[in-house]
Amino acid sequence: MIRKYFSPPPSEGGGERPKLVVLSGAGISAESGLKTFRDSDGLWEGYDVTEVATPKAWRKNPELVLQFYNERRKNVADAKPNAAHYGFAQLENHFDVTIITQNIDDLHERGGSSRVLHLHGEIFKMRSEKDESLISEIRGDIKLGDLAEDGFQFRPHIVWFEEPVPKIEEAIPVVNTADIFVVVGTSLVVYPAAGLVNYTQPGIPVYLIDRKIPYISSSSNLTLIEKPATEGVKELIQLLKAL
Repeated sequence: MIRKYFSPPPSEGGGERPKLVVLSGAGISAESGLKTFRDSDGLWEGYDVTEVATPKAWRKNPELVLQFYNERRKNVADAKPNAAHYGFAQLENHFDVTIITQNIDDLHERGGSSRVLHLHGEIFKMRSEKDESLISEIRGDIKLGDLAEDGFQFRPHIVWFEEPVPKIEEAIPVVNTADIFVVVGTSLVVYPAAGLVNYTQPGIPVYLIDRKIPYISSSSNLTLIEKPATEGVKELIQLLKAL
């Protein structure tokens, strides 16, 4: 039996809010004008991803990689959160919301979400190319010769293709405790992120929002919303109210 989730916020000291966990992908940021390599046959803003988003690319031409991410940082700074970002933030009035995002932008945070886990890194951070725990904020450009405290070159704090995704170990238990799981704007083909849906508890409501619904293994409580993220999140909120 599904309990009534969309109830008034509990009073201070009252019961806990239901846990709503969101896995978001590039589709939610696309409506804010941020493109991904999947938009154009493997090219990301005109670049071959193998030339700008792999460890080999960094070793081959770090200046090009820095230039690429410096441009992406400017793009993100100019972008604005959209209705989908704001919608998830508003759901915090009724739910304990955690956003697990594959996106490197900060639009969820700027949209008002208070708990965001970035699986693939953050564009406004940089780290030592040697010690990934040496992380600093960055709003301008990273340049060759910008060194971390260990004396090694700063690189974008981004998980590149062919690199492990350490945050996945943090994400799995979050998904495992979800009362409701929402997937929005992702093709569910990039692993290990795509595998997170397999860690939900049996029988919980799962909502899948995308312009083109990707394949997902059968679920007795699966609801498909084949719409852009902005429209889909609006419909999601109405569906949650009806539970």
